[in-house]
Amino acid sequence: MNGWALVLGLVGACGVLLVVMWGQDRRLGLEARVSSRLRPPGDPTGVGAPGIRGGLRGVVSLIARDAAGVVGRWGSATADTGNRLERAGSPLTAAQYRIEQMIWGMAGGAIGVMAAGLLLSRGASPAPLVVMVLVCGLSGGALREYVLSRAIRAREARMISELPTVADIFALAVSAGEGAPAALERIARIGSGVLAEEFRGVVGEVRTGTPVAGALHSLAERTGVAALSRFALGVAIAIERGTPLADVLHAQALDVREAGRRKLIEEGGRREIAMMVPVIFLLLPVTVVFAVFPGIIAIRFGG
Repeated sequence: MNGWALVLGLVGACGVLLVVMWGQDRRLGLEARVSSRLRPPGDPTGVGAPGIRGGLRGVVSLIARDAAGVVGRWGSATADTGNRLERAGSPLTAAQYRIEQMIWGMAGGAIGVMAAGLLLSRGASPAPLVVMVLVCGLSGGALREYVLSRAIRAREARMISELPTVADIFALAVSAGEGAPAALERIARIGSGVLAEEFRGVVGEVRTGTPVAGALHSLAERTGVAALSRFALGVAIAIERGTPLADVLHAQALDVREAGRRKLIEEGGRREIAMMVPVIFLLLPVTVVFAVFPGIIAIRFGG
């Protein structure tokens, strides 16, 4: 019973600390307080909605936003987080991602609290369990960060695998007499992959008046894929300097295929080394035991 009281006291202390931090961080001016009351009823924040339900929704929204800001100050910068979310193709904003990260941390902390309560009921020491709860909470937030990193790597791998095909289609369209904007529109229209989505964004920028070279430069900056950046910059430079575009595109596609072949060879080398681990630490000791054990038994019974 004392163990559960300690866990509840720890959770209550964390709640009081969060409330105090939220109260110190809330420095709303007159304009912010008045504007929160003038929002329309369909406001997604729910602060201006009438009734108890709207008020509770507004309070929860404000607390979640402020807590996400606190998490953001402890983690990476908001601009960097927004860039990573864009690279992962996520529709979330940086604030929404911080709220999700906070929820994952709270879920990890809740699991830690349940495990701590179970261990306390069996007579475990309280001090290590407090550390365990904190570690579980931090691990939840770190796990959300790891999931985002995995999504970024998977999306970039798909871009690299789709790039040679897109480059070939681009080169064929240009060789057939189409201009660069028309070739980009063709790729965006008939494409059905991650890279086609990126080129749809490029076509949208071109239609709003951005030069093709400038749209490709922005594509190279926001994707973060080295091969795609080289491709986009090469095409942009060819357009700016008047270089024959078809030759440049075919050369870019060949370079991407060569880079993919080299990456496969490197990955095969790493996997070959990784396969030696179970051979050395599992199969080899078992083989030695089976080879030596009968001789040991024969010597023991013979002696």
